[in-house]
Amino acid sequence: MSMWRLVLWRHGETDYNAGGRMQGQLDSALTEIGWQQARFAVPALARFDPVVLVSSDLRRARDTAGVFASASEVPFRVDKRLRETNLGEWQGKTAEEVDAIWPGDRVHWQNDATWAPPGGEARIEVAARAEELVGELDTEYPGQTVLLCAHGGLITALVSHLLGLPVPNWPQLGGISNCHWTVLRRRTEGDGRWRLISYNAGITG
Repeated sequence: MSMWRLVLWRHGETDYNAGGRMQGQLDSALTEIGWQQARFAVPALARFDPVVLVSSDLRRARDTAGVFASASEVPFRVDKRLRETNLGEWQGKTAEEVDAIWPGDRVHWQNDATWAPPGGEARIEVAARAEELVGELDTEYPGQTVLLCAHGGLITALVSHLLGLPVPNWPQLGGISNCHWTVLRRRTEGDGRWRLISYNAGITG
């Protein structure tokens, strides 16, 4: 038996989000809005009754996950395989700055999951490291619900991979808003395949 349900939760708003800068693996901090978003999300996420919460080791995800952990008795641990995409030389820059230095490359990256920014990693690489963790959780928590707290780029890449979407179609999935979540559930036929139940769901407050 495998894990039954997977809930993927993006961290709250950060100072980089508010400033329009690309974070990647830079360790940015939650804004007060981000902390509030996390608090609003807790009751809705608790209804999924997760048996464990696993977070990226980056501060913005750890802090978001910590809000849930402090309000529940769900075991909480971190795993660096849930880190956001390494954006290499683009990290810390605005979209306008990236476009000025690397004309056309950002659009190329958005539309090609196999292409990486200079010094960074491609989305297929991000999905592969995250999928490794999901495989371990499958063995650890058969028939259960697991909550992951991670990052928008990682979540869209991992969901695309777990659903078996052709790589050229990965860009068809839209982004994940701060502190919103996506839910995957195993198909009832028992073939082990994932089914998308909700995408970019969240609380407005």
